[in-house]
Amino acid sequence: MISKTNPVYSFSKKEIKNANLKFAIIVSLWNKEITNRLYQGTYKTLIQSGVLEEKIQTWEVPGSYELIYSSKKIAHCCNFDSIIAIGSLIQGETLHFKYLCQAISHGIKDINIIYDVPVIFCVLSDKNKQQAFDRSGGKNGNKGIECAKTAIHMSLFRKSIT
Repeated sequence: MISKTNPVYSFSKKEIKNANLKFAIIVSLWNKEITNRLYQGTYKTLIQSGVLEEKIQTWEVPGSYELIYSSKKIAHCCNFDSIIAIGSLIQGETLHFKYLCQAISHGIKDINIIYDVPVIFCVLSDKNKQQAFDRSGGKNGNKGIECAKTAIHMSLFRKSIT
């Protein structure tokens, strides 16, 4: 259903509670000061939207690269309506940043294709720490909030066609 007031996120608390949605959140510990802010935005938005606390399960992994394996494992063995993968990559002086960004985005994309569960990409790839702070609850909002809303939307979409 398309909402005229908010074309991106068109769901109500009642709809979310009735759908009995379950979410997995995977958080990278690398750049923890950033990923924790993203996680807080994600978690609070899910709760404020009507998702029950016991329907949210969180795991921590060492870095953003590990989001690929952990998302795949959870998609394969668990019954969640969406998985939210949270990470933060900050550009350094080597090509490592570029390779990680490409590998992680392709890895998460592949899981979305292979498994029947949406994996929401909440991985920041920023030029510097200030830009990461600005996008994780600073002057540019919190990408975690957007990703939580996307996860709800995609979970409801998935349930509507299965």
